[in-house]
Amino acid sequence: MAKKVKGNRVQVILECTEMKESGLPGTSRYVTTKNRKNTTERLELKKYNPILKRMTVHKEIK
Repeated sequence: MAKKVKGNRVQVILECTEMKESGLPGTSRYVTTKNRKNTTERLELKKYNPILKRMTVHKEIK
């Protein structure tokens, strides 16, 4: 059987900030992982938003 190891890597959800502010229907979300020891603050990346059809800033939620 595989051994379960709880490491420093955690799954995070990134959500588009521009879609949230604009009030348009729909959301752009991505799931990724981060190392919680090296990156203690919330993650912020530029990702492609298929609804707006351009690169936008996505911030970590939860």
